[in-house]
Amino acid sequence: MTETRHIVFDIGRVLIHYDPDLPFSRLIPDPDRRRWFFENVCTSAWNIEQDRGRGWEEAEGLLIASHPTHEENIRNFRRYWHEMVPHAYDDSVALLERLIEGGHDVTMLTNWAADTFMEARERFPFLDRTRGVTVSGEVGLIKPDRRICEHHAATFGIDPSAALFIDDSQKNVDGAREAGWQAVLFTDAETLERDLRARGIAF
Repeated sequence: MTETRHIVFDIGRVLIHYDPDLPFSRLIPDPDRRRWFFENVCTSAWNIEQDRGRGWEEAEGLLIASHPTHEENIRNFRRYWHEMVPHAYDDSVALLERLIEGGHDVTMLTNWAADTFMEARERFPFLDRTRGVTVSGEVGLIKPDRRICEHHAATFGIDPSAALFIDDSQKNVDGAREAGWQAVLFTDAETLERDLRARGIAF
């Protein structure tokens, strides 16, 4: 196994909790109506385009044109975004900080809209502790496209074969591997610590 010299963290659902149901369980209390709304209006496919760099005004306008009776809740998606990310995972953040303090090269690579990531940085100071971060909404590329991995590696001088990527999505793990990286699927901090130690990473 190639020596791991670079550790790259995803953020959402690895370091910070994300769940759109948190505000929408209040805004659309009926679970069937709420499920329909996420499957047909504010879908994952719609939201990922903001992660790719599309502005919220354009994004909302497209949906409101198609679903005018849902305008309020379409706007509520951005309006109450802060409630969707209520806290960090303390055990994952502690692991991240131990790696940094142990002298490891740690960066982050995330699918995240540019403006909401700016808000997250204000709320979660540990996001500024790593050597740097690639935000999909700022570069116009999203995981699992291997090009965002290549962009990240070029930006931060990372040898892909010596990089270990940590993500909660299997398709993103697969995309990183296609780019020549090592990668592990995140399930919880305890499992991640075992994965790191198995690769000879001491901290």
